[in-house]
Order: sequence, then C-alpha cells, then structure tokens
Amino acid sequence: MSAREFLRDERGSVTAEFAVVLPAVVAVLGLVIGGVWLAAHRIALVSIAAELCRAEARGERGAAEQHLAWLPAGTTVSRENHEGVLCVTLRTKPAEGLLRVVTLSVESCAAVSEGAA
Repeated sequence: MSAREFLRDERGSVTAEFAVVLPAVVAVLGLVIGGVWLAAHRIALVSIAAELCRAEARGERGAAEQHLAWLPAGTTVSRENHEGVLCVTLRTKPAEGLLRVVTLSVESCAAVSEGAA
C-alpha cells in the first residue's frame, strides 16, 4: 500500500467517530435522567409542603406529623407565621454524586384557622 492509498483509506473512521460521540451521548442521557429525577423529587416536595402547611394551619397535629414522616432524610423544615398566614419552607439535597450540589427548596402558605393553636 502506497502512502497515497494509506491516506485515502477510510477503514476505522466509523470506530473513531463512535468513540468521539459516545461520551457526549452518555453525558446528555445522564443529564436528562437527572433532570427528570430532580423534577419528580420537587413535585413530591411541593405536595408534601402543601399538605403539611394546611394540616398545621388547621391545627391537625396528627396529620402534620404524618406528613413530616414522609420527608426524605436531611430535609430542613422552617415555619413563618405572618398575620394569620402560615408559610412552611422545605429544603433538601435530593441526591448524591454530581447532583449533590443541587438544593431543592419549596414553600407553601395557608391561612391559619381561628381554632388552630
């Protein structure tokens, strides 16, 4: 095989292209899966925060404790009561690995019932 034929030979080019593209495809797939997982986790937190806030605003301690039990480990709960409106904020780091730098924070507010303590 002459030098000219060697330079025009395309054998192995598909393998080289695949080796370059595969890491990019894996990275994009990982980002998509991580994004969907974070979105699902946030939706669950929003639901728990809303239920917890309503239960505490109505003075239903048993229901509030049940909602607190649903929270993932490491979740911080803060409450603020301003002029008859109770706001509950939940903050958590939902994952390990590369996603550990993401902190999810959700807030829900409800009017405090007159009979609630």
